[in-house]
Amino acid sequence: MADVSTALAVILLLLLVAALCSPWPPLPMDPRCCALLLPFATLFLLLLLARTWGSRRTGGASGKRACVLVLGDVGRSPRMQYHAASLARHGYSVSFVGYLGTKPHEDISGNEKIEIVPLSEVKWLSGVLLRYPTKVVFQSLQLLWVLLRMEPLSHLLLQNPPGLPSIAISWLACALRGSRFVIDWHNYGYSILALSHGERHPIVRLAKRYEKFFGRLSGENLCVTNAMKDDLSRNWGIEATTLYDRPPALFREATPEQRHSLLVKMSKVHSPFRTSCDGSSDRDDVERTAFTERDPSTGLVTPVAGRPALLLSSTSWTEDEDFSVLLKALKAYEGFVKGGATLPSLVCVITGKGPQKEHYRRIIDSMNFTHVHICTPWLEAEDYPMLLGSADLGVCLHKSSSGLDLPMKVVDMFVGGRLRYHNAGCRRHSCETRLTTSSPSSPSLDELVKHDENGLVFQDAEELAQQLRELLWKFPQTQGRLARFRKTLRESGQQRWDESWDQTVLPLLAGGGGTQQHLKEE
Repeated sequence: MADVSTALAVILLLLLVAALCSPWPPLPMDPRCCALLLPFATLFLLLLLARTWGSRRTGGASGKRACVLVLGDVGRSPRMQYHAASLARHGYSVSFVGYLGTKPHEDISGNEKIEIVPLSEVKWLSGVLLRYPTKVVFQSLQLLWVLLRMEPLSHLLLQNPPGLPSIAISWLACALRGSRFVIDWHNYGYSILALSHGERHPIVRLAKRYEKFFGRLSGENLCVTNAMKDDLSRNWGIEATTLYDRPPALFREATPEQRHSLLVKMSKVHSPFRTSCDGSSDRDDVERTAFTERDPSTGLVTPVAGRPALLLSSTSWTEDEDFSVLLKALKAYEGFVKGGATLPSLVCVITGKGPQKEHYRRIIDSMNFTHVHICTPWLEAEDYPMLLGSADLGVCLHKSSSGLDLPMKVVDMFVGGRLRYHNAGCRRHSCETRLTTSSPSSPSLDELVKHDENGLVFQDAEELAQQLRELLWKFPQTQGRLARFRKTLRESGQQRWDESWDQTVLPLLAGGGGTQQHLKEE
């Protein structure tokens, strides 16, 4: 009970600080005046809720109703989508809470056991002085309202980051309703803030204390790497269970027919996918792309002679991915081809949405390449796995803010033996302009990538360019380094998401295994 009282006091203190940081004096009828009034209204609301719901704890853990919560775009949160699908597969009624910016996969939107509960953004906040603390207040109220209006939940599964204010509010809702609170740690939110503010900034230090305090109040915890599991235990006193990112069944190597159909669709919008009219067949009735052609009489799909290589990179266009590294490598690759190297032309597809996309698009538009073609589409949820299964190479430029997480896109790139991983993550405080291989600053990297076994890592643009040159030498020959990587991945028998989830998460939900079991052993 003391922990509950302390946590509630911290929440109220945060709301009060947010109010004091808001503009003063507010203008009459200006929405900003709400910034001062809301925390005090919230104080009254929380006390009322504690009095009203405190005696109505439902013991909901006996039911099979769960909430999956991400304080972000539902459609761009693949791991939480997989959680929702797995819960529904095991008979749970799932409320999937988040922002509706991007359409989720049809397995989510079309599942009758999954209800998407949208959160709304307050548009006028862009005009408010010190809008971040005001935003926290509104998000707190909105989350609390949404969670407490739901039917009694057996479990609430929260993605962190972002965790402010969702960790505190989720804990409070679970405490009031008797639900079991589970945090899925993808990274540390404070470490992402440190990318732009520095580790010693007061906001970053406050965010770390908040995350650590409320993180300890969860009932169970999941995390993405063993390195993060060890760090949570050693430095935060939180016992977590590692659930590695695994590709779901929809990620697989594309058949020639599937690949051709997608490439035809892409060619209607993006010129690098269109045939150059000098393909392997002179027949006008043959359906062609830059990569494949289909014979109308037999339906047979074959590769175009002299086709380009297809390189894919996926990004959220944020500052933890420096795409200047890839662009410099592609510029060097262009030089190799012009210099007479036996290399194919290269089509580079960079997918995703994010704040830095337009910045890099302007840079790409200014680059006059002849043998390298770059396009930056946004793919529908159903097309992205198919393009992954059609590409020849994959490049990931993620650098971990904490050094403890791994990007899900790398796991996706391993699917079907089609893609190779050519990236190394790092912590920004240990290297500003270069990427490092697995090292003390990135202890989790070797949990996934085995250099020169299932892929390659690189330190800078020059090394990446040399790797591209070696892998694509005399492409598309069936022998060599690229073929060896492909064979290794096909034979590795990578575990899929459903199997991993059933072995790891289901026991936690059914009997509290994991964390509770660890406490018993202690």
